[in-house]
Formats: sequence, C-alpha cells, structure tokens
Amino acid sequence: MDLDQLNQTIAKIEADVAASLTDLTAVDAVRGLDTSVLGKKGTLGSLISGIKDYPPDQRGQVGQTINAAKGRVKELINQRLAGLQSAADAAEASSAGAYDPTLPGLRLPMGSVHPVTAVQWEIERIFERLGFTVESGPEMETEYNNFEALNIPATHPARDMQDTFWVKNGMVLRTHTSPVQHRSMKKFGAPLRVIVPGRCFRYETIDASHENTFHQVEGLMIDRDISIPNLIAMSQTLLTEVMQREVKLRVRPGFFPFVEPGLEIDMNCQICDGKGCPTCKKSGWIEILPCGMVHPNVLTAGGIDPEEYTGFAFGLGLTRLAMMKFGIRDIRVLNAGDLRALVPPERLGGPILS
Repeated sequence: MDLDQLNQTIAKIEADVAASLTDLTAVDAVRGLDTSVLGKKGTLGSLISGIKDYPPDQRGQVGQTINAAKGRVKELINQRLAGLQSAADAAEASSAGAYDPTLPGLRLPMGSVHPVTAVQWEIERIFERLGFTVESGPEMETEYNNFEALNIPATHPARDMQDTFWVKNGMVLRTHTSPVQHRSMKKFGAPLRVIVPGRCFRYETIDASHENTFHQVEGLMIDRDISIPNLIAMSQTLLTEVMQREVKLRVRPGFFPFVEPGLEIDMNCQICDGKGCPTCKKSGWIEILPCGMVHPNVLTAGGIDPEEYTGFAFGLGLTRLAMMKFGIRDIRVLNAGDLRALVPPERLGGPILS
C-alpha cells in the first residue's frame, strides 16, 4: 500500500479500537485488545513487517507513522484500563464499609525508566535469545586490563591524559567496556558469546553527541570459522530489532588496536532521517558500532589459541542508540537530571523530547 492507504488503514484501526473500548468492561478483554492490535501479528503491529516493501526514502517516515499510531492506541488502552481499575477500586471501597487496615493497598502506577536503561534491557533480551550471556566488570580498571591485554602498548595515544582519567592508585576509569573481553576469556575460555553493558569514561570535549561519561554494550563472540559477514549480519539484526524498523548501515574501515581488521559501522541518523542535523554534524550518519575481528594478540592474552579460534568484538554506543530510538537531539540531556527525559512504560516504543 502507498502512504495514503497506510494512513487510511491506521485511521480505521484507531477508530475501531476507540469504538471497541467503550463496549469492553473487563480488564482481561481490554488487555486482549492490546495484544490483538499491538502484537507482532496484530492489526497495527503487523504493519511493521511491511516497512521493507516501501521505497528506501519512505521507510523512515512509514516507521515513524506506525510507531506514533502504536503510541496513541497504547495510550487509549491504558486510559481505559485505568478507568476500569478506578471503578473496581471504588466499588470495592464502597462494599467494604469501614476502613480495614489489613486489606492490600492500591496498586500504584509503575515508575519511569531512563532511556539508556530501557534500551539496555531491550538489547539484553535480544542477545539472550541469540545465546549470549550478560557479564559485567569494574568501572575502575587495572592498566593491564584496560590497555595491554587489548594490544594497546604504552606508546598508544589512548594512554594520553587527554583521553583517560587516571586514578592516584595507578588504576584508570575504564575508557571502554573492552577490558571485560579479557576477563571473560580468562573466565570461560572458548567458544564464547558474551555482552557487557556498562558505563565508560573519557576526558573529552562535551557536545551534542559526545559526553565524558557514557554507556556502551561490549559484544564478543569467539568460535571456529567466525567471519566479518557474521558480524555485519548481527549488527543489522540488532539495530533493526531495537529501532523496530529497517535501518541503513554504512561500513567503513577503522583502526582499533584490539581488532584486525577494524570496522566502523554507522547508522543513518534517526533524528533527521539522514538529511543532516546538529546531532549527526550535518552528515546524516551516526557512529554507532566500532567493531572488528579480534586481534590474535588479544586472543593469546586471554588464553585462547588464535590458530584454532577466531571471533568478532564490538562496542555498541548505548547512549547514542538511546538518542536515536527516543528522538533525543542532545546527549547532554541524558546526564542532566531532566525528568522529561524519563520514559514512562507506555511510551517505551515511541519518541521523547522530540
């Protein structure tokens, strides 16, 4: 269908939902309507799978249109559920007569979620379905784990004070989540599939897309016959799942001491749909996933034979991905304590601060 037909279809679905909600008086029935409309096979949710059939220049607009409609329908359903719950609570209170302090209290609405936390949870669920385990590591790391075990010698620019926060005890605030690569190889050996979400620190100038405190998700897969096509396919699957629509990727060569060859995977900016804006520095692209094939020296340091095993590693920019998913134009909002940036549960699939 074309865009006009899509809008007509969405308008009819929303009208049908609004009409149905007025007749439903049972909570379970309303929740069933949520599934039948917004689920993957629902009348509205199933439209997501058809995005790939549109011309490439229309897919971003189609995805935004469908997600906005899902948000409106979700809000209608939540309002109806809240109304039914209030009516049930009032009926219970009137039938109870005198106040009984032994009765359970009213269930309060669930609190809001930070955008980075919301995206982290989603990524963890995706990778767990792919057979990965979720690991963690200390934010204050040894110099060896942060640098030398990752094939970064003492002469590498990453050791410079312009990039790294050094602690007086000789340790560093980790500049990436990559040290957990070494820890995981030592802990589990090969084959290995792990992701490591966590906070990182770098001494750099803050602007709309850079922060000195940010979040990454490190990924590491080691097995026999792992190759770059495996890495690119995983990246496409991950970003499409998180964004809930097809995204464009750009693969560039990149240099990182702990991978060889190294790649930079960019995604088209979801703020401006690739047209150019301050967030993407007018380029239309956002650096999202530096990655590559694990360097033999890193495998050796982790106690794994590079002649027998290969693997890929990536450092997904979790903070930037949250910006793209929720339409946040300035990364500084995420660390500013701005309550508007928190995501209510019913809006986890839609933009905020847009």
